[in-house]
Amino acid sequence: MEANIFQPRLLHGFLLNNAEKYPNKEALIFNNQRLTYSEINNRSTQLANSLMELGLNRHDRVIIFLDNSVETIISIWGVLKAGGAFVVLNPLMKSGKLDYILKDSGAKIIITHSRKYDVVLEAINFHNKDKKIIWVGAVIDDINNFSFNELIECQQVSATKKLNSQMERIIDYDLATLIYTSGSTGEPKGVISSHINMISAARSIIEYLENTPEDIILNVLPLSFDYGLYQMIMSVMFGGKLILETSFMFPLKILQTIEEEKVSGFPIVPTIVALLLKMKELEKYKLNSLRYITNTGAAFPIPHIQKFNQFFPHVKIFSMYGLTECKRISYLPSDQIQKRPGSVGKAIPNCEVFLVDENNNDVKPGEIGELVVRGSNVMRGYWNSPELTQKVYRQGKIQGETLLYTGDLFKQDEDGYLYFLGRKDDMIKSKGERISPKEIENILCSIQGVAEAAVIGVPDEILGQAVKAYIVKKENIEIDQNYILQFCMKNMESFMVPKYVEFIAELPKSPNGKVDKKILKSETMLVQ
Repeated sequence: MEANIFQPRLLHGFLLNNAEKYPNKEALIFNNQRLTYSEINNRSTQLANSLMELGLNRHDRVIIFLDNSVETIISIWGVLKAGGAFVVLNPLMKSGKLDYILKDSGAKIIITHSRKYDVVLEAINFHNKDKKIIWVGAVIDDINNFSFNELIECQQVSATKKLNSQMERIIDYDLATLIYTSGSTGEPKGVISSHINMISAARSIIEYLENTPEDIILNVLPLSFDYGLYQMIMSVMFGGKLILETSFMFPLKILQTIEEEKVSGFPIVPTIVALLLKMKELEKYKLNSLRYITNTGAAFPIPHIQKFNQFFPHVKIFSMYGLTECKRISYLPSDQIQKRPGSVGKAIPNCEVFLVDENNNDVKPGEIGELVVRGSNVMRGYWNSPELTQKVYRQGKIQGETLLYTGDLFKQDEDGYLYFLGRKDDMIKSKGERISPKEIENILCSIQGVAEAAVIGVPDEILGQAVKAYIVKKENIEIDQNYILQFCMKNMESFMVPKYVEFIAELPKSPNGKVDKKILKSETMLVQ
């Protein structure tokens, strides 16, 4: 399909454009692999052809269950070109949650690595045996299993004609991805994101970061995390380069990469800054190419801001706030970081925010209210959850518009800057991840020796919030903290594993018999 070199209306339109404008320009670096725009475009086109041959229809969902890798990025673009919607999942996900998302999303194709065979097999064996699996690495000899490498190497002229016809039918209102996030009910919920939603959000971020084709972004965040995913989307939209890492496990290597590759943008979370500032070797690095860092998930502690500025005074710091339900909501301009270090800023370009009380009336500066978001970055709702969608995504004052009621409580100063105060529900934010206490409690209560469990978030300088579990033991069954933690590490992602476990005789209850977490939180604060 001929690329539109002016204003792409679809996410993969930016890739098509750049493959035409900058065919030999490096677009991606991962380990020892360096791919140009034309190489990414060609490989993803071949994968799109193969996906359609495997029966992928327009609007179908495809699970991408991989670590950060070249294959993950090729898969995302391939699914989009074929008219499908990608669903990138946390590579640490366990089989129970994978099974749930397979059912909820209705995906019939899974792209994964052979290292994840046991987890995938267990999820498939529950009741999803009709799934087609594309393996990166070794392929299991079965009728529904396929090799990723073979699918992107085969030449299919007739399939390409079919693909071009398919791409011409895709519109910007079509589903681009489902991003699964934790919910207060304990089950993951898929946020419905269209092409126009994602392009609108990314354009706004690119605008205030002032990205250009010369920018080089270093991403250590998982692509299953929307903060990490958008680094890849944005780099293609502005024609830059993305350096992809699997994690921040080796800080020295990251610093060396910033200097050697002349990285200009570095998206992080407070945990990463805390680890950097503890490094004795940090003063050896100048990071002269680094133009900005961005932060979201939790506010930077003020001492961290001051110390980082001492080391790297030339680097702009952008503190940001957002939710998967609308991607980004606000940002604090770098020239305000010293003056208003506790603020998450003002609304991003092309987005409007305001605070309302319990009666949906606007609140005055200095008063507490729930943050409401208006704009094309507001996603379409929750997959298979009409009741929850109606609760969170509500009719606006103008007929036909939808407003996002975030459930987050804020104050706003006289200049319009926002200050986050907390959640209306019990959701925990740790290491940039939104965590459902209910989901952890369900897993804890499946342990044989646990009678009851309650989970709360407690303040943590590095994590933002740390997970704390209160557990009531069953009589005559001996369990200890190590047993609980080992069980958790086996059955949940690492960021969900409690940092603290406390055994108590009974959980405080309200008159209607519900666990009173306000008491637990107040007691925790007193102990601290």
